[in-house]
Amino acid sequence: MSFQAYLDAIEKKTGLTPRQLLDLAKKRGFDGPSVKAQEVIAWLADDYGLGRGHAMALVSVIKNGPVVPTKHVGTTGTHRDESETLWLDGIASKP
Repeated sequence: MSFQAYLDAIEKKTGLTPRQLLDLAKKRGFDGPSVKAQEVIAWLADDYGLGRGHAMALVSVIKNGPVVPTKHVGTTGTHRDESETLWLDGIASKP
């Protein structure tokens, strides 16, 4: 599953766009490269019922911003994406 597909699935499950979840994460102090993944995983599981894989996709965005590692762009691997930049503003507004 691509990183973007994980984010889209998170939106479908929670009703919140990735950007809205990032804003909520920041309010909780989950912001930047030093964030502890386990804390974010626990929050997303408790509040939204998200599993580890989906939560880790959001952790990646919290730590690194909306950038897909180039090794996954245009490949045939498991986490392949078409673009280096993730869309955070919701499925309905995706260009």
